[in-house]
Amino acid sequence: MRNIKVIMAYNGAGYHGYQRQNNGDTIQQTVEEALSKLLREEIVINGCSRTDAGVHAREYIFNFKTENPISCEGLLKGTNDLLPEDIAFLEVCEEREDFHARFDCKGKEYEYVIHNSTVKNPFYADTVMRYKYPLDEKMLDLEAKAFIGRQDFKSFCSAECDKEDTTRTIYSFDVVRENDLVKMRVSGDGFLYNMVRIMVGTLVCINEGKIEKGKIKEIIEQKDRTKAGITVVPDGLYLNKVFY
Repeated sequence: MRNIKVIMAYNGAGYHGYQRQNNGDTIQQTVEEALSKLLREEIVINGCSRTDAGVHAREYIFNFKTENPISCEGLLKGTNDLLPEDIAFLEVCEEREDFHARFDCKGKEYEYVIHNSTVKNPFYADTVMRYKYPLDEKMLDLEAKAFIGRQDFKSFCSAECDKEDTTRTIYSFDVVRENDLVKMRVSGDGFLYNMVRIMVGTLVCINEGKIEKGKIKEIIEQKDRTKAGITVVPDGLYLNKVFY
């Protein structure tokens, strides 16, 4: 039995998230159907993470087992021919027998992209968050540093989060501007449900003066979701890198 590792990218705008479900198209279902058709056997993939509806990935890792002797290059080209245009395999390789994309993952980096302009750009539809008011990226970069470290992020997860342990380690959080795009990059050993979107929403609320500057540490200590900011739309969120 071969253990295949795949790096893929996708635009999640047209999907109900990564994980297979009954109420709509998902990334997992679409990929499994393409692989099963190509390899002529039922394929189940192990993903590195569950992304929500509308969330994108520049680097998503998964693995699966197969008896098919097809080359990695053949698998890459053959599956890409079967996949829709908004999902692409970037790399395919054979891994050690016990490799698991989720359980072996040591951390992830997410990026949230905001189009900060008074004029909308139709080519950014469904792939960034539009924010027409001025954003002070230098101030927000300083504020974001309060998230760094091993802390209980209960204030920064959705009520739907099913994790009993809400402690996570954030390695870095940077806010940078590239012309009219403001990019917020955060890396850590793991993330709670909606955690990145609430972190970004909290920074947006600080920018608007709805939350005072210097309050992030206090919000973390309160362990109360109502003290943090809004949950921003999924459109601007990308799984950027996965670490092993």
